[in-house]
Amino acid sequence: MADDVSQFLEKMTLTLEEEETIPISDEGRREELESCALSLIGKFLTCNPFNKRAALSTIKKAWGLEDGVQVAEVGSNLFQFKFRSEFELDRVYTGGLWCLDNQALLLTRWESGMTAVNVKFESISLWVQIWGAPFDMRTSRVAEEVGNRLGRVLEAAHQ
Repeated sequence: MADDVSQFLEKMTLTLEEEETIPISDEGRREELESCALSLIGKFLTCNPFNKRAALSTIKKAWGLEDGVQVAEVGSNLFQFKFRSEFELDRVYTGGLWCLDNQALLLTRWESGMTAVNVKFESISLWVQIWGAPFDMRTSRVAEEVGNRLGRVLEAAHQ
């Protein structure tokens, strides 16, 4: 039965009238575009099920924005965080690594045309502790070199 339906749907084609493009005016989208411009898209880096309501409540408290950020689930484990100001958005986005129950929250800025399917998370801030490093290697330059090397290793492992 399911195969019959699949085959029927594969044979369907649209007529010229059905292929009509529906124009959408910018007026109908302007307010939402402005709202989205102050938003981040986030995803918890986990394969395990989690309590979304508790996770989002906790992260809003950690940000100090319990009433100052709107959250909408826009995909599977994908959330849109809408802020009231650029200052609040930037503080959260650049504020470091956000974790909940040892699960990192990946964040990226919203971009026009972004959908739940094409969101890309290209980087994450990490804290790395190196125990027993010699005193002469505890410099920002050494830390940057180690971080860059770890980044390349993680990138290679991801591909």
